[in-house]
Amino acid sequence: MTAAAPPAGARFDRKLIAPMILGSILNPINSSIIAVSLVPIGNAFGAPTSQTAWLVSALYLATAIGQPVVGRLVDLFGPKRLFLAGAVLTAIAGVLGTLAPSLIVLIIARFILGLGTCAGYPSSMLLIRLESQRTGLASPAGVLTALSVSSQTIVVIGPTLGGLLINLGGWRTTFAINVPLAVASFVVALVYLPSWTRPTPERTSRAASLDYPGIGLFAVTMVALLLFLMNPGLSHAYLAAVTVAAATALAWWELRTAEPFIDLRLLGGNKPLLATYARNLLAFTVSYAFLYGLTQWMEDSRGLSAAGTGLLLIPMSVVAIATSALTGRRPEIRGKLIVGAATQLIGSALLLLLDGGSPIWLLVLTAVVIGIPQGLNSLANQNAVFHQADPDRLGSSSGLLRTFMYLGAMVAGAANGAFFGHAADTRGLHRIGMLLVVVATLFLVLTVVDRSLARIGRPAEQPETEPGLAPAR
Repeated sequence: MTAAAPPAGARFDRKLIAPMILGSILNPINSSIIAVSLVPIGNAFGAPTSQTAWLVSALYLATAIGQPVVGRLVDLFGPKRLFLAGAVLTAIAGVLGTLAPSLIVLIIARFILGLGTCAGYPSSMLLIRLESQRTGLASPAGVLTALSVSSQTIVVIGPTLGGLLINLGGWRTTFAINVPLAVASFVVALVYLPSWTRPTPERTSRAASLDYPGIGLFAVTMVALLLFLMNPGLSHAYLAAVTVAAATALAWWELRTAEPFIDLRLLGGNKPLLATYARNLLAFTVSYAFLYGLTQWMEDSRGLSAAGTGLLLIPMSVVAIATSALTGRRPEIRGKLIVGAATQLIGSALLLLLDGGSPIWLLVLTAVVIGIPQGLNSLANQNAVFHQADPDRLGSSSGLLRTFMYLGAMVAGAANGAFFGHAADTRGLHRIGMLLVVVATLFLVLTVVDRSLARIGRPAEQPETEPGLAPAR
């Protein structure tokens, strides 16, 4: 059957762009701004690096667990309610962090921040789907690109903004900044986001019977897994055992409950979506290993200052943003992922050429090469989920994509800790490079053999004109 033509003059509503972008950047800005806050926070409370590291891990834990949970709530209750609730939590966390009398309170504030910033991304993805259904325009490539580029831009400027705020008012300002951002998100969401328009009796019943046991078992699985990845080794083998036991119980429960939190029957039958999750994990394992590993090595072994290291990472970020902006409107996904995987493989191999005397131009070249997949992989996997996921579970499916992203971050962190040991030396960097060559190769193979990707973005699926934005009203 031929799809109905979009209504005459149908365009995506421009008023939705501001709340979607504001909501989606709250998580990445808090992920990156903390990088320059750890040392002054440690000095303020007399805390060692092992303790301040929990400020990073707390956000990762909350986000990895919260994204699919909040995404499922978005599916059931609509984007607006969860968006507003997330903004309130973010503001509370900002106030708590600003006034925190101890490190443990700061860690709690970061955990609440992780939960509060979970709503923006799945809400935005579902809003795009609803607009697609309203207008009949199936491929909102421009809007998806805007979300990706805005998040990447925030990650780039986060440490710089953090340094500026610390110079102006100390490390507490890096928490206080969340208050005005949350208030702005709340106001624009309250004014511009549409109310939920599908409160059918069936959906109301499903919302009332939310799968709390499934959510609880998922949380236990993720906490145990992420804690093990943060501290891998025989002494923490019990965490691996807890992970396996909780995951087994989760699978058993989800296959037997009427309205599961994660529909394993549906997910198991959606192999393209499972492959996208696997690719996202592999892609971000390489991405975060570069971001953290190369940075530490340049300071410890190459002898660069923190400021110099930051300057050398700018080309990577600029190339990533430019790549997303230039390729984002093209609906094809498979080619982007193949190029992204291949350049990740080349970048991983370049790590094997570095040593303490490597010239600056080689470091810049490595940063530029790895910037290309940074701009391709995240956007392509995001677009793949938009097309592959069940429309009724797009929020939770988008949240799971972020969960696999943070799993990649944890795997990368574990690898850096295992290979670097007490110092980020060249031998450790080469070992990381060899591991990443294997990971990037798996990513490339998984992309090449996945024929389902070729069906996304075919001309037959596209409307006659590129979807645009409605004039602001």
